[in-house]
Amino acid sequence: MKLLLVGGAGGVGTMIAPYLMRHHSLHVLDLHAPRDAGIGFTQGSADDPDAIRAALQGVDAFVWLAMRDGQGGTRTDQDIDVIVNNYELNTKALHLFMFLAHQAGVRRGVYTSSMSVHYRRRDWYGAEEEVPLDTPSVYGLTKGLGEGICRYFARWFDMNVIALRITGPRARVDYLAERRTPRPLQDGSFVHVTNEEDLARAYLAAIAAVAIGRGRFDAVFIAGDEAGREHNLSKAERLLGWKPRSQLLPDAS
Repeated sequence: MKLLLVGGAGGVGTMIAPYLMRHHSLHVLDLHAPRDAGIGFTQGSADDPDAIRAALQGVDAFVWLAMRDGQGGTRTDQDIDVIVNNYELNTKALHLFMFLAHQAGVRRGVYTSSMSVHYRRRDWYGAEEEVPLDTPSVYGLTKGLGEGICRYFARWFDMNVIALRITGPRARVDYLAERRTPRPLQDGSFVHVTNEEDLARAYLAAIAAVAIGRGRFDAVFIAGDEAGREHNLSKAERLLGWKPRSQLLPDAS
């Protein structure tokens, strides 16, 4: 399958691309070239219609990875740049991309959401459909609106989209360091960091899942919380056959 990674040269895209390449042909739409020279590349912004149309040629499915600076789910600080940048990318650019993808016949995809769509000082995150999208951060608010855009295109334009509400994506070396010595975020909260291989497996499973059926949107928690202390990951296991497992390797102890 040929996958378009929108924003695929960023942090998460760079982490998961080597794993996705083992199963799929990859093409990246980004302002910067991907690290791996073997990946196809269209240089351009996620809100540039011409670049989007060019990047969508011959594509079977997409993975939306585009983001600017994230904010944790307890942050209320904001300014004009934060507001404008988050809305420009997480809502307007996403809607434009989904419209053009539908026009191009690309109707299956994975949307990278965030656990920051929720207020992040809960003791327990139950069913994805029941935990409110009540973040105080502009980033989390607009990522939640992005989920609404995906749901809109699933309902009215017969697209199949899974949103992965990821948390703490880390390259392996950083993941191991933070598992041994947890580090607080800027707002003082802690997250369950997620190892790059676990993260990539979640994307691969979601890509396979959207190939089945039609006109459906699902949001799924993806967190490196193998003991289920804070996150109910049963939907991820049921829908995607996914649960975190890299944490159980000997060098993670």
